[in-house]
Amino acid sequence: MAATRGTADAEPPLIRATPSLLEIRPMGQQQLLLLVLGIVLVGLAVVVGIQAFEENQKKANADAMVNDGIRLATAAQAWALKPSAFGGPAAGENLGHVTYADLGYEVNDDGDYVSLNGTYELQGMPWAGGAIFIGTSRNGEGNTVYVQVCGTDPEDISTVVNGPRQQNCS
Repeated sequence: MAATRGTADAEPPLIRATPSLLEIRPMGQQQLLLLVLGIVLVGLAVVVGIQAFEENQKKANADAMVNDGIRLATAAQAWALKPSAFGGPAAGENLGHVTYADLGYEVNDDGDYVSLNGTYELQGMPWAGGAIFIGTSRNGEGNTVYVQVCGTDPEDISTVVNGPRQQNCS
């Protein structure tokens, strides 16, 4: 005997009722704790990353300023080695008499050389036969670089970053 639809012997329907998609189920306490912990860890990683970036930016600026200062110091050494007929120092002059005009650099209204990395003041020390380039960062990194040149040899150039300034050539 064949079962007909609607009778007690009929097969169950193939589609079963499922909970509504709009039904909201409360999160477990463990899931909420993991969510909060994940948010805290991501926030901490972002803060650490920002600090590392700022420190790296300051160091990169200091390195670039030292590079600029050494370039200026070697230009001063080249000027000191030139004969006066070719634009070098006149008789009785030394590295302490060098100016940015002697080196071929343009200056701002204060008489300082300005690059993308910093502003460089030139202080001659004619009594000591040397000059010092004092660079201050332009981008707010707070770097100060001192590059002192006391002669025409490569070892006559010394640098200090964010420290005490050298006083005399010795």
